[in-house]
Amino acid sequence: MEEVKQEVKLKKSVLRVSLDAKATVKVGAFSRQGKSRVVTKGYDHDFQPDEKVTPFGILLPDYDRVYLYFTTGRVTSDFIADCLTDCWQQIKVELPQVDTLLLYQDNGPENHSRRTQFMYRMTQLADLHNITVRLAYYPPYHSKYNAIERVWGRLEQHWNGSLLDSVETVLKFAQTMKWNGVSPIVKIVERVYETGKKLSQFAMAKLEQRFQREEELGKWFIVITPLPTECS
Repeated sequence: MEEVKQEVKLKKSVLRVSLDAKATVKVGAFSRQGKSRVVTKGYDHDFQPDEKVTPFGILLPDYDRVYLYFTTGRVTSDFIADCLTDCWQQIKVELPQVDTLLLYQDNGPENHSRRTQFMYRMTQLADLHNITVRLAYYPPYHSKYNAIERVWGRLEQHWNGSLLDSVETVLKFAQTMKWNGVSPIVKIVERVYETGKKLSQFAMAKLEQRFQREEELGKWFIVITPLPTECS
């Protein structure tokens, strides 16, 4: 992984992207065992929350930009792909030199390289935006090295001791957090995603032909190149 990082740092055509979901936040008057300027009283037992919300983060390490997406539903392959697509659509005009997205990820259940729906969506992203997608996965127990984890630590510090008693409160804390002096772009995703979607074995076998897997790192490092566009 370090060799990959060093290889692309000087390449302006490669955009490094660190992404992952944070642990689901229980919304309600729960004590978070932190210190706040305002005296608050929260439940000291794990009662049923009013709601749950899961943050999903995208960090651009070379530009110190953070994009935070929140959902009250499940973090699925389609949710991850839609968040990444939304982020890329916001920044691609500013970065016309970029022709490759290098995605640093944990090997989670919804985004690993054998997850058929995720790989289908990554291939779709490559084709629709004519961009190469490189997937780089951290091995088990190494997620702390994923840069987005530092963003989650900063967010925890920011709401330390405060009662997150509504989804709106969670979002406001996220909006006022600073990452290297800049507030993140924050969005709530209202769509409810279908779970359990997957390709058939035949469809996945055909799609697999598009992937370039490293011989010794088959499931840890994959390159997806876009289909050639037709010349007019």
